[in-house]
Formats: sequence, C-alpha cells, structure tokens
Amino acid sequence: MGRMAGRLCRRKPLDRMIAEADGGSSGASSGASLQRTMGLGQLTLLGISSVVGTGIFFVLGTTVPDAGPGVVLSFVLAAAVAGLAALCYVELAGAVPVAGSTYSYAYATLGEGAAYLVAWCLILEYGVAVSTVAVSWGQYLSELSDTLFGFTLPDAISQPPGAGGYVNIPALVVVLLCSLLLARGTRESAVVNAVMVCVKLGVLVLFVAVALSAFRSEHFTDFAPHGIGGIGVAASGVFFSYVGFDTVATASEEVRNPRRTIPLALLLTLGTVTVLYILVAIAAVGAQPAGRFGEQADAGEAVLAQILRDVTGAGWPAALLAAGAVVSIFSVVLVTLFGQTRILFSMARDGLVPEIFRRVDRKRHTPVHNTWIVGVCVGALAALVPLQYLADLTSMGTLVAFVAVAAAVVVLRRIAPDAPRSYRVPLYPVVPVLAAVSCLYLAYLLPGITWTLFGCWLLLAAVLYLAFGRRHSALRDADAGPPDAPSTPQEHESASLPRT
Repeated sequence: MGRMAGRLCRRKPLDRMIAEADGGSSGASSGASLQRTMGLGQLTLLGISSVVGTGIFFVLGTTVPDAGPGVVLSFVLAAAVAGLAALCYVELAGAVPVAGSTYSYAYATLGEGAAYLVAWCLILEYGVAVSTVAVSWGQYLSELSDTLFGFTLPDAISQPPGAGGYVNIPALVVVLLCSLLLARGTRESAVVNAVMVCVKLGVLVLFVAVALSAFRSEHFTDFAPHGIGGIGVAASGVFFSYVGFDTVATASEEVRNPRRTIPLALLLTLGTVTVLYILVAIAAVGAQPAGRFGEQADAGEAVLAQILRDVTGAGWPAALLAAGAVVSIFSVVLVTLFGQTRILFSMARDGLVPEIFRRVDRKRHTPVHNTWIVGVCVGALAALVPLQYLADLTSMGTLVAFVAVAAAVVVLRRIAPDAPRSYRVPLYPVVPVLAAVSCLYLAYLLPGITWTLFGCWLLLAAVLYLAFGRRHSALRDADAGPPDAPSTPQEHESASLPRT
C-alpha cells in the first residue's frame, strides 16, 4: 500500500520536464519534433476560437428563464470564476512552459495519480466539447442550406440519436476535416483558424449593433425574478460558453517565447471573450422581453437569429447567424482537437498512454497517428451517441481541472519558490483559494446526473491507470534519471513535437 501511495504521489522534476520540451532528452536531433511557429497574435486567435463556439448562440435561451435580465450578471460571475482560474494558469504557464497544460502542471506539483485523473478531466473537457459542438454543425448547415437553397438535410443523417436521427453524418465529416487539417501542419491550421475567428467575431459584433438599435430599458425592470439563486444557476450553465481558453496552454511547445506569449495570450483571450459575451447578453435582453427567450428555445428557434429577424423584419438574419455558427463550430472543433492531441502527446511522453500518441511525422512535424485516432474516436462519439448531458459534463471536467490548477500554484510556490516565473498571481494565496472555491461552487450547482456520470468517468480513469499507466510510467523507478536518448529511427520519430 505504501509503495502504491509513493507511485501516486511521485512528481515529475520541473527541470526534466522543461528539458524534454526543449528536446534535450528526447532526440530532437532527428528533426522529428514540434516546431515553435506561433506568435502572440496567432495564439490569441486560437484561444478565442476555442472559447467562442455554439455556446453563445444558444445559451441565452436556456439561462434567461432562470436568471431573467440578471443573466448579464451570470456572464459576469462565470467570467470572474474563469478569470481567477486564468490568473493561476498565467503563473503556471510562465513557470512550466511545456505542452500538456493542466496535466503537466499537476504532474510537476500534485503527483502522478492526480495528474492522470486531471488528464482524463481534460480529455473529457476537450473530447466531449468537440462532440457536443460537432453535433450542432449539421443542424446549422441544414438551416443555412434551407435559407439559401430551399432544401434541408434529412433528420436521419443530420440529427443526433435520440433527436430523430440515426447517424449524424455532418458531425463526423466536420471532425474528420479538422483532423485532416491538423495532420497537415500547425502553421496551416493556425492560418485557417485566424480567418474563421474574424468571421464569427464579425457576426457577433453585427448582432450587437443591430440588436442595440431596438434596445428598451423596460426589459430590465424585473431584473432577477428568481433572486441570486437563479443568477447562480444560470452562471453554471453560462460557464460552458467560457470553456476552452486553457487550450492556449496546450500549445506551449509550439509557441515562440512561451514564458511571455502564453500568459499574454491567456489574458487577451479571456478579456476579449468576456467583453463580447456581456455585450451580446445586454443587446439581446434589451431587444426583447425576458419571457420570450424560453419560448423560443422550447420551440427550437435560434434565439439570436430570431431577435435579428424581429428587429429588422427581414429574412437574412437566419442565414447570417447560421453561416456564423457553421464557421464557429468548425473553428472550435479544430482548436479543441488540437488541444486534445497535445494532452495525449504529453501523457505518451510520460509513458501513461501508448507510445503511438507521441510519434511525430518527420515531414509535417505533427503527431499524425495521435490526430487521426482522436479524430476517429471523437467523430464516432458525435455521430452515434446521444449527447443530452454532455454540455454539463464538459463544464464539470473543466471546473475540476481549474481546481487542480489553483492547487498547483500553491504547491509550486512551496516546492520551487525560486523557479523562474514571468508572472506571479496577485494577492497570493487569496486568488488561488478563491479560484478553487468558486469553481467548486459552480460544480455544486450542476445537476446530480452530471456528478454521477463524472464519477463513473474518474472510475474508468483509475482502472486504466492501474492496468497500464502505473506499469509503463517513465517515473516507475522513482530514482531513475531522464530516459536514454532514443537509439532507433522509430524511437527518434516519436521523440518530440516541433515548435510551430
């Protein structure tokens, strides 16, 4: 028992982690490595792309009935929780500039057992989030084709099981297209993502401008019909719209000057998204009475599109919002798959998942096998599995990961007080404690079924660790130093990712 406890608590040395990221112990001389090609602008756009997805297009229909016009405060509350976590991410990203995000931070501070469970929380966050938004791609694609060309896709192939469909073909297609783009190279993916971010931000800014032209202050009269509790419940639902900014930290090994770039990109991402979301909420609630949001959602209407249709009296808003959603979903799937593959890459480098997840293509400098395995699995999930509870499940995985980040800041301050840091969390230790408590509060407000499913997911993770992870861990010998340099071409090829 004591030996198992020792395995669960062993930490990966910080200097070894950074050396592996820089190729010092991974055979980077082979050229099969990740390349640092992204700058601050590309990384910030990647972060914004991963956050601004379908959430903001539908979340008002499900949260305004709980909070009323006070949903504006729900967005502020969710942003505050995300912001506290982001400050912790910023410190850790400057001190531990390696791929893997929360998983790597936990491995350096909380130990192998906690890091493994955190990694599975991230896999849940990224994988389920991709499946959730990919399911909506076919629905918006069908709406766009109906508006522009007068035909819709059959429900049997464009709706998820349980909602009138059998196989969601568009969901599978969008995941595989994004996998193909990621397999071709990080630079190419970043360029395409930048274009798509500009498109979807333009659509939301246009919505705000048009909706504000119909602003009525009386719509805010009964500001919180269900009190503070309603605003809090809505905040737990709104939080799904903020999921994904931590994807920025997964790109640490493909960014130039990561100690500076990662923290700045995190702050710019969250700041931009928060301002945009609050403006959308104010404009939407100001344009129509709060009671209409629930009616529109129950009728299956796209709330933002309906508001524009009512304000303008024209039919083009449905096409505009559908086009924006199609682009938005594609970009979210792209960057979220990117984050998922980099988490698995880091785990494979540590021996906790099979070696195939760390093999890097010599020509593309991307983990091609990893990308296609993730793409096929996530695509199958999106195409074949009913997804009623998965938005809340994604939020749960994210909130638990954020708690781990807050704890990692405190532990790293104790075990490595002199480690280089490009940023330090202000008001330490108050901010990390508040971050953890606020995340736990939002998790507490999630439905009971979400807790049950999440417990089953962690149980599965524990079984997989006992069956594979603990036997193959690179730290299975607590006294072992860095692994020997690879000696075969195959080992060289799987060594590390290129800096892109």
